[in-house]
Amino acid sequence: MQATKSLNLRQHSLSESVRQCQLLDGGKARPSFSSVLAAAGISPLKSSGIEVLQINVGKVCNQTCRHCHVDAGPDRRESMSLETMQACLDAVRQAKIPVVDITGGAPELHPHFRKLVVESRALGAHVIDRCNLTILLAKGFDDLPEFLARHQVEIVASLPCYLAENTDAQRGEGVFASSIEALSRLNDLGYGRTGTGLELTLVYNPIGLSLPPDESTLEQAYRRELQARYGIEFTRLYTITNMPISRFLEDLLVSGELDAYLNSLVGAFNPTAVAGLMCRTTLSVGWDGRLHDCDFNQMLDLGLAKGVPRTIQEFNYEPLARREILTATHCFGCTAGLGSGCQGATVKCITEKSLQPDS
Repeated sequence: MQATKSLNLRQHSLSESVRQCQLLDGGKARPSFSSVLAAAGISPLKSSGIEVLQINVGKVCNQTCRHCHVDAGPDRRESMSLETMQACLDAVRQAKIPVVDITGGAPELHPHFRKLVVESRALGAHVIDRCNLTILLAKGFDDLPEFLARHQVEIVASLPCYLAENTDAQRGEGVFASSIEALSRLNDLGYGRTGTGLELTLVYNPIGLSLPPDESTLEQAYRRELQARYGIEFTRLYTITNMPISRFLEDLLVSGELDAYLNSLVGAFNPTAVAGLMCRTTLSVGWDGRLHDCDFNQMLDLGLAKGVPRTIQEFNYEPLARREILTATHCFGCTAGLGSGCQGATVKCITEKSLQPDS
């Protein structure tokens, strides 16, 4: 049964990141992620630059999805200040960061979301909106699709399955129907259609404990089924592994499957997936301005390694672009099978890749 309230509102012990880390790193029979990297000859893991500034503008959302690693929902109040948002824009300007990736919560609910989009585009950045689709139908957001199209914002939208039953099981009753309606409206504006320049990326999360299947094969199935059933078109599909964090971690504990799931991630470690890890080219900014190696580390309150700036207000490109990346047990979720991250599978095809982090 889907939770209707966040862990935070329920005052659940998992609302504390320390407790989550204890559960994830408490399995003494499992090797540490850093030791597995070392054994594969790819340690330490380091950043190779900052190609993406991923900005989490807050935890306010119009949905409460059972797999959400952010523990976002309508009852959350955390929201980025205008001053912190300006510091993010200053960093993009200073370092000429090519991609601004805006996430939440439902980022569109932030009162200054449109300002962030407009000013990021004015700086020449490609802007990504991590959209849950249903927000596009919410009262007061009627013109949002047109706004996003006008500013050529890429929409990356979660659609866990092309079947209503599976999607609603993960995201809530009626979400699939609303998502299809929103996708149809986006298609009408040119999103997902060849030659328009309006990119519409869909995101698949597994239902349950399995790892994502091959991304290209699943993309073909999505194209076939969404076109045949609803006439929907899209640009690409990303597959993302469910991370054992927050509300999905709660599901694993309730079902007694935590150890089994973590062991499956460890057992599926693929060294080839390391080269494409998002943390190597992304800098994550929390709603409070604190810096992290990735969105998952952010939710576990893992900051950055010692000796580098800790907040976006202290942004300094050189040390941040060459920082050592902090890792823990949950990182196996990004290196299992064909890998996983905010840009989907890290192994798009089987080719020989250099796995050595930049020196």
